[in-house]
Amino acid sequence: MGDPQYLAYPQLALAQTVFTLASPSTSSNAKQSSLTSLQDAIREHKMAPLYAYLAHPHTGKINASGESGSAVMSPTISRSNTNMSSTGPPSNTLRRTSSINAPSMIGVLGGKTDTSVELPWDESLYNELKADNEKELAAIAKEEEEAAERAGETEILAAQSKRAEMYARIGDKDAALVHFEKLFDKTGILAIKIDIVLAIIRIALFFDDKILARHNIARASTLVDSGGDWDRRNRLKAYQGLHLLTIRAHNTAAPLLLDSLSTFTSNELCPYSSLVVYATLAGTVSLPRRDFKSKVVDAPEIRAIFGADSDTDRLLALSGAPSAGTGGEDEEMAGDDSTTKEKDATATPKPTAVNLTALASGSASAEAQALAEPKYDFKPLSTLINALYTGQYSAFFRALSTVETEFLSQDRYLYEHTRWYVREMRLKAYTQLLASYRVVSLASMAASFGVSVEWLDKDLAPFIASQRLQATIDRVQGVVSTVRGEGKGRQYNDVVRQGDQLITKLQKYGQVKRRGYRVPWECMRKLLDRNGLVASPR
Repeated sequence: MGDPQYLAYPQLALAQTVFTLASPSTSSNAKQSSLTSLQDAIREHKMAPLYAYLAHPHTGKINASGESGSAVMSPTISRSNTNMSSTGPPSNTLRRTSSINAPSMIGVLGGKTDTSVELPWDESLYNELKADNEKELAAIAKEEEEAAERAGETEILAAQSKRAEMYARIGDKDAALVHFEKLFDKTGILAIKIDIVLAIIRIALFFDDKILARHNIARASTLVDSGGDWDRRNRLKAYQGLHLLTIRAHNTAAPLLLDSLSTFTSNELCPYSSLVVYATLAGTVSLPRRDFKSKVVDAPEIRAIFGADSDTDRLLALSGAPSAGTGGEDEEMAGDDSTTKEKDATATPKPTAVNLTALASGSASAEAQALAEPKYDFKPLSTLINALYTGQYSAFFRALSTVETEFLSQDRYLYEHTRWYVREMRLKAYTQLLASYRVVSLASMAASFGVSVEWLDKDLAPFIASQRLQATIDRVQGVVSTVRGEGKGRQYNDVVRQGDQLITKLQKYGQVKRRGYRVPWECMRKLLDRNGLVASPR
């Protein structure tokens, strides 16, 4: 169906740069570096609308002067298109995020922006960029007129696509959406329609418009199912997984992200290293133990990246070249934390050979793309998943703290769910440990996790009170007792109760029949259907 189009813009890495600049959890050095990168990008791509959106004296999103007027949108980016894709209220899955009703590049920060490093507003620079935009639009308009007079429909669409791509490049959300929709309506080729919808999804991700992203992902799925090729189907899988991650649907995002690891080609969406991080985090918190072992701990793509001891080995893994060493041996979960050495959990497995040559898309080589990958220290993530699986809970807690500060709080897609994720991971570890015991002392459990008894008691209490942890705490005896079989017991009681109700209704029906009354067949059918039975008329 041809090579994918409209992949260049918007550049989602720039949205991460804006987040780093405004986030209270990033360092001063990272902010300064992000400011330089953002200013260079604004000048290089003539991004007058985005410059006004971020740094305008009255409505700028990341400057102190614009915080009080955060409800007022910038002159070039209004809220007219934020809800254009949904006629009703957000679905239940979208209500998990506080930024759903106020789409903004820094909406995930919840108004808690750090203005220690500001993007300065320069009126003369803005006017210069705006004039350059107008000149470029005039040139595109002239090209469209010439194409309409001398060329065919294909050339006209090509000229019009330049206008849509230009608006996406300079950060004018409204205009980009309008012109991409016009292109969609005029295009008859299915592959190009899919590419246009994928470009709209990236615009939604760039401005953190979750409703717009959800609508167009469903739209793209319909197009792909109607005859999309393998490459676009594979790209959509990564897009959908990343969107689900932003709305805290980790259980549905994990299979999509993990499946994308071996066939990833969506470099316009995120670097491969970032995809590995997203897939690992989503799989760790959502998958049951058996799937967690096979799809995360033992996944060859993850082991190849996490097991790279140097940048050279990492580049070999990313570029698809065979790397030295064999995978780490599987380890069974230890029943008693005190009998196993923590160094087994913290040891990084050696990389295995993995073919990731699918990273090369377009004219760029896999090696060049690997060199452009961000440099992550994967050791905390590697320790996290191995310590959780092997039951080294003290090492797990330390790794979780590092993951929180180095990954969750530093990424614009993960930041909003940091507290939830850390809480769920603690619950997962507590549940896993208590599954091996009927009664365990608080002191022993606290020692296993490397925390105090008082802290552990306080942390366990909300999980037990909300019945998410089937256990009870006896502070007099200093023990935690697990409550077993309650789930099956509840199911048994439900079956008995429903059976009694069904017998009572059938007895009443028999009495009616013996008295000679005829019960309408429709009433009888509804009665049986409500009780899970199937009946057929005589």
